[in-house]
Parts: sequence; C-alpha cells; structure tokens
Amino acid sequence: MRPEIISQLLGCIWRIVPVMNIYLIGYRCTGKTTVGKLLSQKLSWPILDSDIELVKEQRRPISEIVEKEGWNSFRSIEKEIIRKLCCLNHHVIATGGGAVLDPENVGIMRTTGKVIWLKALPETIARRMANDKSTENNRPALTDKGIFDEIKETLNFRNPIYEGAMDFSIDTDWMTIEEICNTIQARMKM
Repeated sequence: MRPEIISQLLGCIWRIVPVMNIYLIGYRCTGKTTVGKLLSQKLSWPILDSDIELVKEQRRPISEIVEKEGWNSFRSIEKEIIRKLCCLNHHVIATGGGAVLDPENVGIMRTTGKVIWLKALPETIARRMANDKSTENNRPALTDKGIFDEIKETLNFRNPIYEGAMDFSIDTDWMTIEEICNTIQARMKM
C-alpha cells in the first residue's frame, strides 16, 4: 500500500479511536526534547521529536532544507511529519518551535492529546542556545538579526500562538528537568 494511502487511513482512524499523546511546544531551547526524554521514561511512553523525524525522512539537516528550498517548503514537510506523529498513541512528542504556526497542526495536536507549552525568558533561551552544540546545524536563523534580537522578535510574534495552542504552560527558567516532568504529571494527573 502506498504511504499516502496509509497516511490517509491513519488520519481517519484517529477520528474514531481516542488517541492520547503529550505534545511539547515552545521556542527553541525551552527544553522540549530534554523534558520529553525524561517524561517518556517516567510514563513508559516512547519519545519522538518532530525535527529528528523530519531529518531522518529527508536524509538531510533542517538547515540544508531551509537554505535550498526555503521556510515554506520546510513548514510543508514539517506538517506531514506532525500529521504522521499525531496518528500514534501514548507517545511524548517534542515538536519543532514553529510547528504551531500552522493552525492545522494545532488542531490535530489538540484533538489527539494534551499540548504543553514550555516557556523561557529570552535571556535563558540565548544562554541555552549558546551552550547547545547542535544549534548551528539544526536551528537555522529565523531573521537577519542577532541572536538575542531574533529571540525577542520571534517570541513577540509566537507567544500568542503558543498560548492559543496550549492546554497549559510551564515556565522552565528556574526548574530542573525533573521538576518540569513532575509538574506535567501532576497537572495531567498521571
């Protein structure tokens, strides 16, 4: 059976069978992947990262996709990855920071699980990005501004979108990964 037919069938199934995933949304370096890994261990649920899945499927880094094909093409590919991941059940899914820019992504995530916004101050994000060796290859620039100005500008634009997409949020600035996971479990009564 062709992959697109399987995807369409799975898309129909999630409308019939209740699905429960945990989606971690938020800006770059707010802890989505790191929190997701520990949370998946605590829940005994698999963890998937939409950016990692996208890179595996495309067999090239995000920076190359954006450089050669542009952000619109990347977002289109990301949308298909999100759609596939939303067909799964009992998974922790760390999304790319811009996945919520597409209202259809938000709709399908809200229908198939709980959406948790991991937040951080611009200063915290900048510090984490500076310490993250994968930032350069996996996180292409979103604007032509410096890192801190880009973070502030992008958060000003995205924060209302994150807020509209979430079931609840957690400020990650002053919490350990363990505390964040415990808070998620308590809020979801798991």
